[in-house]
Amino acid sequence: MKALRCNELGGPEKLSIEDISVPELQANEVLVGIKSASVNFPDVLMIQGLYQYQPPLPFTPGAEAAGVIEAIGSDVNNYNIGDRVFVMAGAGCFAEKIAVEKNRVQPIPDDMGFDVAAALTMTYGTSIYALKQRASIQAGETLLVMGASGGVGLSAVELGKAYGAKVIAAVSSAEKADVCKEHGADEIIIYSPNGLGKDEQKEFSTTIKSLTGGLGANVVYDPVGGSYAEPAIRATAWDGRYLVIGFAAGEIPKPPLNLALLKNCQIVGVFWGAWTAMFPEENLNNFKELFDLFNKGKINPRITDRFPLDQAANAIAHLGNRKAVGKVLIDV
Repeated sequence: MKALRCNELGGPEKLSIEDISVPELQANEVLVGIKSASVNFPDVLMIQGLYQYQPPLPFTPGAEAAGVIEAIGSDVNNYNIGDRVFVMAGAGCFAEKIAVEKNRVQPIPDDMGFDVAAALTMTYGTSIYALKQRASIQAGETLLVMGASGGVGLSAVELGKAYGAKVIAAVSSAEKADVCKEHGADEIIIYSPNGLGKDEQKEFSTTIKSLTGGLGANVVYDPVGGSYAEPAIRATAWDGRYLVIGFAAGEIPKPPLNLALLKNCQIVGVFWGAWTAMFPEENLNNFKELFDLFNKGKINPRITDRFPLDQAANAIAHLGNRKAVGKVLIDV
């Protein structure tokens, strides 16, 4: 079978498409024929050795996908050959087939396309966990979403609106602002794409406060980090929750912790992948809720870029260069 392989750490240019053996199936695993896979920022980091979970070399990148079960292990009794599922593997999805533990797949509705299922898994799974379990967001609160035009950002915008929050989308261009408005954002902040200096940080905080009547945002959803983080924390409301999602800006911020004291706010880590392994039933319930919201038209992944498997390295580069608005898919 064909797979994208990472034989040495580095940029996408070091990746290659290779023919490898179909993985041998263990007793508690299923073999999934992949139809569609989704590119996420952890894929960009993992091939460079910069992600918190690092598979041994060589490995196949790709955290999530959707497809059809082609074989089942002897200890698997809750799935059948032919079942349509999405895969949450962490790695290995940029390939024609993948063998994964049975608790890393979940069924998808019959009327949901494989592309939508692949686009929904990590972004919306992360965002519903962040907003529901970690932030306990309430109707009427204000949600600030940083990097709001990316796949994970747009999922937070849509879910924030579904939960009755006022959503402020922070993005780096007018084009991205228009996309966020299409997905329900109430207010827009456009910041510099090249990082914020001291004056720009102060302006960013001031703008957030002005859009919230001087109170600040109740919940901040931040997958960006870098120089954008501290001014967002400074504009967090009393008893607010600042959600640490990731560091797309490349720099892990080091905000002064006295801000948490002065704001009486929480700085909350969001590690959805680890949580799913520890609490699979709660994660399953989250996805039931997501499928219901999808059926009601309240969420809908925005798929903007598609690449064939033999161009999967280009797909990772496209996301890594921050050219994507919405989800980047690999059609397998």
